[in-house]
Amino acid sequence: METLNERHWKHGPRIVAIGGGHGLSALLRGLKRHTANLTAIVTVADDGGGSGILRNELGMPPPGDIRSCMEALANTEPLMESLLGYRFPAGSGGLTGQAFGNLLLAALNGISGSFDEAVAKMSQVLAITGRILPVTNADVTLEATFENGTQVRGESKIAAFKKAQDCRIQKIRLLPQLPMALPATLQAIEEADLILLGPGSLYTSVIPNLLVDGVVEAIRSSEATRVYIANIMTQDGETEGMTLSDHVQALLDHSAGDLIDLCLANSEPVPQDLVLRYREERAEPMVIDRGYLAQHGIEVVERPTISQGTRYARHDPDRLAQAIMELYQERAETKIF
Repeated sequence: METLNERHWKHGPRIVAIGGGHGLSALLRGLKRHTANLTAIVTVADDGGGSGILRNELGMPPPGDIRSCMEALANTEPLMESLLGYRFPAGSGGLTGQAFGNLLLAALNGISGSFDEAVAKMSQVLAITGRILPVTNADVTLEATFENGTQVRGESKIAAFKKAQDCRIQKIRLLPQLPMALPATLQAIEEADLILLGPGSLYTSVIPNLLVDGVVEAIRSSEATRVYIANIMTQDGETEGMTLSDHVQALLDHSAGDLIDLCLANSEPVPQDLVLRYREERAEPMVIDRGYLAQHGIEVVERPTISQGTRYARHDPDRLAQAIMELYQERAETKIF
């Protein structure tokens, strides 16, 4: 007989988390303890590292961000989680640097009719909580245009190119433009009770999802509470010098004016030793400037979400998930959307 907690988990809110990279996987790791009705929508614009090699050699979408989400949502023995994340060491020939989970997903892609079908099969093997959906099955490339008019093509090249240009990113786009979204992706957004954008790299993990045909329209028309989760720090090679309102403006410039209802930001000070270390990489704690956001009707909520006692200024999965669930409950009870 199931317990009350199990019943609440099974019938928990339908949450859609949109993004990629470490930020999305950390978010999922915390949320899976609160609801079984969790959908991760993941960018497929990565072209670097092991994912880039598999993409180029096998003609498949990059598996890396999908694999990280699999690790976060898998309900398997610790050994399996370690196996998925295992990277072959230097001297392993063509396997050097490859994660075993990427190779497993590549093999499943080879025996499946589509990439999203391969992701679904791997999800079954790992008995994950919820669903993981690539935002599109299309073979897409990310291109960035900078304020000085220069351009660079390829997600893995953007950070270094930005440092060389020493100016902000003005716009990014997918090539081909407006690739078709998976129908399941749009359906998940339309049926969601809560839609989360971020945390994660603004221009290479979050925004690329908004450039897929139908995604912005689905978010705007959804009756869900729509939350942008702010990064704790700015990011060297992407967002140095940008405040929270700059991040939100970039989201709106690549989508529409009524995309989000509120921003969730960390309220706890970043330890000084981390501030000094990040400053060497031209990264700073996020500046929470409320004025601009209030003018656009976007609420800012601050909660303590930073990991404690670690070498990185990142979100703690459990603290972040708890803050999100509290926000959802508050708005569900008062009907504020």
